[in-house]
Amino acid sequence: MLSEALLDKLNDQMNYEFYSSQVYLAMAGYCSAESFDGFANFFIVQAEEEKFHAMKIFHFINTLGRRAVVSGMKNPLNEYGSLLDAFEQAYEHEQTVTRRIYDLSDIAWNEREHATINFLKWFIDEQVEEEATFDSIIQKLRRIDNDSNAFYMLDAELGKRTFTPEA
Repeated sequence: MLSEALLDKLNDQMNYEFYSSQVYLAMAGYCSAESFDGFANFFIVQAEEEKFHAMKIFHFINTLGRRAVVSGMKNPLNEYGSLLDAFEQAYEHEQTVTRRIYDLSDIAWNEREHATINFLKWFIDEQVEEEATFDSIIQKLRRIDNDSNAFYMLDAELGKRTFTPEA
């Protein structure tokens, strides 16, 4: 049975996932304004993923017969010192999401709320992938430095990224 405390934390995480979507849209806007079209696409796809995560929590709460409550969000940062800065901030954001998911999982474990424990395993696995993806891109950007050809190739590679929600 979902306690009120766990329900509140699930709703909070759902709203944070919606906020994450806005964070990545803001980063896409920055990239687009700088004509980094492939990087902009990467962040647009990332924003779609975050909205998908939020809706996954929304549906889970409703499936348990409880109410998903959507709340307002703070404005995301819209200015970055560089492309590398945007990705480093995105990586820090994902680390925050990971901590939040772990905290949520700890509450579910303490309450022995097995349905939520099982549900959150997907998010834990997803966060491993998210952090690894951002770390990899950051490492590539650092190696590229001022190599315009390598930068163009990475931009083109990220421009091919798509989002296909799982069934």
